[in-house]
Amino acid sequence: MSKLTDATHDPRLRSWVESANDGATDFPIQNLPYGRFRRAGSDEPWRIGVAIGDQVLDLRRAREQSPWGGDVLPLLEPLAAGDLNAFMALGAPAWGRVRAALSAALAEDSMQAPFLELCLLPQPACEMALPCRIGDYTDFYSGIHHATTIGKLFRPDNPLLPNYKWLPIGYHGRASSIGLSGAVRRPQGQTMAPGAPAPVFGPCAKLDYELEVGAFVGRANALGEPVSMDAAEEALFGLVLLNDWSARDLQAWEYQPLGPFLAKNFATSISPWIVTMAALAPFRRPFTRPEGDPQPLPYLDGDFNRRAGAIDMVLEAWLQTAAMRAAGQPALRLSRSNLTDAYWTWAQMLAHHASNGCNLQAGDLLGSGTLSGADEGGRGSLMELSANGRQPLALARGEQRSFLQDGDTLTLRAYCQQPGAVRIGLGDVSGTIVG
Repeated sequence: MSKLTDATHDPRLRSWVESANDGATDFPIQNLPYGRFRRAGSDEPWRIGVAIGDQVLDLRRAREQSPWGGDVLPLLEPLAAGDLNAFMALGAPAWGRVRAALSAALAEDSMQAPFLELCLLPQPACEMALPCRIGDYTDFYSGIHHATTIGKLFRPDNPLLPNYKWLPIGYHGRASSIGLSGAVRRPQGQTMAPGAPAPVFGPCAKLDYELEVGAFVGRANALGEPVSMDAAEEALFGLVLLNDWSARDLQAWEYQPLGPFLAKNFATSISPWIVTMAALAPFRRPFTRPEGDPQPLPYLDGDFNRRAGAIDMVLEAWLQTAAMRAAGQPALRLSRSNLTDAYWTWAQMLAHHASNGCNLQAGDLLGSGTLSGADEGGRGSLMELSANGRQPLALARGEQRSFLQDGDTLTLRAYCQQPGAVRIGLGDVSGTIVG
């Protein structure tokens, strides 16, 4: 993958921000993700920052106080103004130029260090917001192991529907209910008990999480103009963690014939830092299909996608119940899987989304769908882990879980790690269930 990487990925690169050199940090100098923040407890304007170790580099102050190359200064304007959408709309060459400039400015022995030291704020002192304006949200179903396991619960003889291996399946989600970590209120809705004469309305009894990754679109396409696979790759800005909270009992009653509705649109949580596709270059992998599976149709195929369409990223889900928290017990890992478990790549999902001429916009969010692994330890939802409640999970101190209960905190984490590259992470996203 040497052609994908450059000096910003050099594993020997170190930062004058000492915490960025800790091998356990999600945010070394090789990462440089973007987020939207302000000083906690203030009413300051939101601005865009870059996570570096345990600090945030304020790009508004950095633009004002530090010298920059003449070509970089105008590219920093939308970031200084707190408008990540406008920066994303500038396209991949601008993203790359700013990444290179930030990498050089934050590197050891940088002449900009004395200026930029004044532009750092500890992450705990920051209040985070959604990183950009999210105009639309589409959730895909790219985790084939999740689709197969769920399918077996309801269609043991035919778990995958006939279209699954031919096109990326998705549904249109609700952008207005996307948020960051925090409280997740248990939704209400209609459920239909087996054999009952009529449905009832009440609180969800089968509240679930979904271990997902989200991708932000950076460049728009005009209405009526499809996006090629190569252009799709260039249009992808970066990734976040995504939890598509799901009310399984509401979903079972309402989803036929038009699919998810109230069971999905009450809350979706994402992590606050967008890790750019450029930062993920060392972890790109060839995209392959299992022996005997159909190859993608030509509009979903391409040389680059075959060579480097997949991304090697570890994904984890952790649960801490209220009782565990009261007893001082740490969270328990429920599952570990990998982004390579996705059956479709990000470029394929984006290209298919626009294949009918749908106009995607800078800031649109694409969800991967639940990314489960092939074995039991990789199942990315409680519906899979508990076989839809038939096999409750045994936790510490005699607790069990089939689905999430009030007081439970569910946390997603993700990171990339391999020999010859510096570990980078996406941070985390958590939600605590309230009644």
